Amino acid sequence: MSDPVESQLQAIRAKVESSERLSREEGEFLFRPDVDLHAVGRLADLVRRRRHGNQAFYNVNAHLNPTNVCVYRCPLCAYSRDPGDPDAYVMTRDEILARGREAVQAGATELHIVGGLHPAKDYAWYRSIVADLHAAYPSLHLKAWTPVEIAWFAETSGRSVREILEDLKSVGLGSMPGGGAELFDAEIRRQIAPRKVDAETWLHIHRTAHVLGLRTNATMLYGHLERPDAARLRVDHMLRLRELQDETAGFQAFIPLAFHPEGTQLAHRVPRPPTAMDDLRTIAVSRLLLDNFDHIKAYWISLGVATAQIALCYGADDLDGTVRHEKIHHEAGSKEPESLTVEELEALIREAGFEPVERDTLYRRVQRRRGGVVGLDAASS
Repeated sequence: MSDPVESQLQAIRAKVESSERLSREEGEFLFRPDVDLHAVGRLADLVRRRRHGNQAFYNVNAHLNPTNVCVYRCPLCAYSRDPGDPDAYVMTRDEILARGREAVQAGATELHIVGGLHPAKDYAWYRSIVADLHAAYPSLHLKAWTPVEIAWFAETSGRSVREILEDLKSVGLGSMPGGGAELFDAEIRRQIAPRKVDAETWLHIHRTAHVLGLRTNATMLYGHLERPDAARLRVDHMLRLRELQDETAGFQAFIPLAFHPEGTQLAHRVPRPPTAMDDLRTIAVSRLLLDNFDHIKAYWISLGVATAQIALCYGADDLDGTVRHEKIHHEAGSKEPESLTVEELEALIREAGFEPVERDTLYRRVQRRRGGVVGLDAASS
């Protein structure tokens, strides 16, 4: 008598090999613990090699978090502070420009900008960060502000989301990161980030960005309160992204983010981050379900360097980058290095059996000579 689990896996394998789209039920099945993780990983590897061959991507980037003061103070966040907290900070214009100068001097092609929503800072302050950096360092791609910030800018300025995005684009915004998605399920969202924009607003803001020609990323925070119903809730999150991508084709990469509970208000309910096995299965299932996303990113600060490296064999094709000055995951207990060098990233990729490819934010291959960028190839997809 045939094993029903193996029979279902064989049926999914046949669909993957013929490039057929997987269903919600099949995605949930692949999350089952009695489904062989390595078999799922091999299917995901088939898909990623079909798209990218032996290439694995990274970029030279830096992070900028202009303030950690935030009106939301979400239970999931270990980074934010109240005004007046001894650890609260607000960067000056000179400090912000110095961070841009440091990024350029380090050879970065991207500056990733997110931060708290400071009650005493209006939209003009956040706009000036983009405008000043772009004016001073026009070659630096500015990937800035999640829908959480964009919605706040619109609310506090009395402008529409579209007007905000058009204005930011006019002063140098190059693309948007994928943060703030957390998990789309409304009940979980009420517990982990009750004041943040809901899933519909998050998706609407990305849709608007795509219409305006801004490419964006998408994330999913997992390994927290969704765990008893993880398969259903994670698959639902991915399929809502897949639906929007069918509509706009504006997402570049999907980035599953492992939750780090240390220092958060959820630490008593979530004693530890997800396991490496959970990380790898989540990466693999996302590669199989998100058939219209070009890239799946294994963000090494969130997953850990070792797990991110292994994830390249489980469907991921991107390790992110050098990530100078990342604060948010480190505040939540990430024990990973403050940054990685290009040499370290390339060694990790080669050791995993892949060819390292430096990309810019838009996935164009970067050509360098003596440390400087001399050209960009067409976008990789």
